[in-house]
Amino acid sequence: MSTGTRKRPAHDSLRAARLSPRDVAHVGSAGLRSRPMRVVLSALGIAIGIATMIAVVGISASSKAQLLQRLDALGTNMLVATPGESMFAGETVKLPVGSVGKVGRIPGVEQAGATADVDATVRRSEKIPKDETAGIAVKAATETLIDILRGRVAHGTWLNKANGRYPVVVLGHVAAKRLGITRPGQQVWVDDRYFTVVGILDPLPLSPEIERSALIGWDAAGKLLGHDGHPTSVYERSTDATVHDVRTLMAATIDPQNPQDVRVTDPSSALQAKAATEGAFSSLLLGLGGIALLVGGVGVANTMIISVLERRYEIGLRRSLGATRGQIRIQFVTESLMLSGLGGLAGVLLGGAATGVYAASGGLPWVVPLWAVAGGFVSTLLIGTVAGLYPAVRAARLSPTLALHAA
Repeated sequence: MSTGTRKRPAHDSLRAARLSPRDVAHVGSAGLRSRPMRVVLSALGIAIGIATMIAVVGISASSKAQLLQRLDALGTNMLVATPGESMFAGETVKLPVGSVGKVGRIPGVEQAGATADVDATVRRSEKIPKDETAGIAVKAATETLIDILRGRVAHGTWLNKANGRYPVVVLGHVAAKRLGITRPGQQVWVDDRYFTVVGILDPLPLSPEIERSALIGWDAAGKLLGHDGHPTSVYERSTDATVHDVRTLMAATIDPQNPQDVRVTDPSSALQAKAATEGAFSSLLLGLGGIALLVGGVGVANTMIISVLERRYEIGLRRSLGATRGQIRIQFVTESLMLSGLGGLAGVLLGGAATGVYAASGGLPWVVPLWAVAGGFVSTLLIGTVAGLYPAVRAARLSPTLALHAA
């Protein structure tokens, strides 16, 4: 009987089992669960960096949102005409007496009004020296001014046809504080007589000069204080679509012979510029937050290196049981990502809370841009990946025999 050669059965080379996402999460979180205090301290650096960045962006966005709300409420369609500089030295430029009526006839203008500086002082009583005016100006005002400024009377009433002919006064927000006036019915000394306070205005962000003024009726200014009728500032409200055209025509309409003597300005431009540049000075704080984030990343890397050194026996045992180098790398990179992710989540919550506290204390809307939250959290994951790469590679290179022997 002939004997044939027996063929050996073909055996496939042994392959390590693939780790499911659940397995990766389980082995990656094992080191975090066993050393919770170290996790907290390591994640703290990441949290501080992210919280700083979120808070800086959030506070800046909240301030900008408040400015935009003010612009929406006050409007950007108000223009003010004031006397310009004369070409001849020593000559004083005055706006014509009928300037308000002329501006009101410009197409697109909805309302027009004026104020005029009056050569008088306002004091709490006649016993106060005349030169101690606390920076408060006396101005004549038309009845339409309050509507054009979109202002509100906090206490009392505004000037009208009934009271505008008599010695009554409406005080701006700042003027009332400086004079110590808290309610209508009190009196102040204007020029050489007492005027009764009939109203106190709310703040006017677009017209700080009105906030620091004592306003009297146009007729009373001429009859009681000798005002000559020339306005110092002419205010107008136009439709949004015609603001540019009105601005082009306003100077020539007020003074056709000398339009160069009239200066037209947009009070809202200051708020618009401030809103546009809001956050420009926050770049330094963002840089500091970025430095804190990098320091936190270094802390995570250091923690992971120590973790590798302390867990050599675990690494050697896993390698002996068939874990590949790739699986060891995935384990420690995942652990680093989880550590950084916890710090990033805590930082986002802390930054949002800090923004909320600041907004609530300053009466601002609470705004935290979504891009800042997403960008901050993604940056923590990038930091975690970078911080975990070297420790992961080092762990994967450990020899199972040497690791078990050293343990």
